[in-house]
Amino acid sequence: MTYVITTPCIDVQDQACVEVCPVDCIHFDEGKDRMLYINPDECIDCGACEPACPVTAIFAEDDVPGDQSAFKEINVLWYSEKDEARTKVAALKPA
Repeated sequence: MTYVITTPCIDVQDQACVEVCPVDCIHFDEGKDRMLYINPDECIDCGACEPACPVTAIFAEDDVPGDQSAFKEINVLWYSEKDEARTKVAALKPA
């Protein structure tokens, strides 16, 4: 299991989660991304990021609210197809 970043992060990009992550698995490209992403292959499921998020955007994969389930795929997708992940984020929450 991994953690997933969801809609509340869009256009906020607070990096408190990055600061507490012991394995540096949370990434984004500054100036290109509207949110942060957790690499599921690097996440060790420690949970440190979840309480650090000031907008409650991070959930354990099994606890992602139903209306946010698309972000499970989007977080994974960003690590192989960044532009496609960005398009999906824009479709879910237009600028």
